[in-house]
Amino acid sequence: MTPQSRLHTLLLALSLASPVALATELPPPENVVVFAATATLEVTKDLLTVNLQATREGTEAATVQTQLKQVLDAALAEAKKTAQPGALDVRTGQFSISPRYGRDGRVNGWQGMAELVLEGRDNARVAQAAGRVQGMTLTSTGYSLSRELQAKHELELTGQAIQKFRTRATEIAKQFGFSSYALREVNVSAQEPGFPQPMYRGSAMLAKAASPEMDAAVPTEPGKGLLSATVQGSVQLIR
Repeated sequence: MTPQSRLHTLLLALSLASPVALATELPPPENVVVFAATATLEVTKDLLTVNLQATREGTEAATVQTQLKQVLDAALAEAKKTAQPGALDVRTGQFSISPRYGRDGRVNGWQGMAELVLEGRDNARVAQAAGRVQGMTLTSTGYSLSRELQAKHELELTGQAIQKFRTRATEIAKQFGFSSYALREVNVSAQEPGFPQPMYRGSAMLAKAASPEMDAAVPTEPGKGLLSATVQGSVQLIR
């Protein structure tokens, strides 16, 4: 028999023996239960986001761009006076210039918009900074959960979810007449469910707060959000 023939015979023997060995090592699972346990916590949303916008129109694109840049530069300079990492972060948003068409379908001018975003966990500081910005209109405000708040509660919630999973596994085993259980597979995840975030758009009261005549804080009120941790897996019941 040639070496190639002997190798082919060996591989064939291994392929035939593998299923038998595998079946011996890993018997079909039985008395397996799959379930999940979740721990939740309601918290007050702590991250305030305020969007400000300026719009301009003109016959020349360069002129519109220059006007928007001037407004945005002034707004940035004003907002940065009280900026502080985490408490009040300032960043620019969308900046765009597009043609304006007449009834005849021809370009008869240009229009553009620039956005400024104020965001932070110091709600009073964010709101007051938005009220001092001039030349831009407040278009929306909203609250969300900051990463710091989520991280603060994530470990606690994960521990609660694991304990709930263990307690439920014990109860299930007893209800089925078994004395105990063995953990087979488990997946632990923490997340912020997609609860609606209140956004205030086009409010006359909010727009007034950002007008040149006013140096007032933007009125806002944080809502509630839910943090959760889930343990999902399977256990094998033991007699």
